[in-house]
Amino acid sequence: MGRRVDDGRTRARLVALAVAAFALFGYPLLRVFDREVIVLGVPLVWLYVFAAWGLLIALVALVVRER
Repeated sequence: MGRRVDDGRTRARLVALAVAAFALFGYPLLRVFDREVIVLGVPLVWLYVFAAWGLLIALVALVVRER
């Protein structure tokens, strides 16, 4: 496997995803979902955390995927 030529777009996208992760898991946004609500037997805040985590993993996979 050779090195992939990159013009910096991948790096910029990964930095943007890191900033988004800090925002998604920061206190102000977590506080919005910290309610005593149960969805399908799971507290709302935990559902949000795992959904956001899964979304970030999927987006990173799309960014770093070789074409």
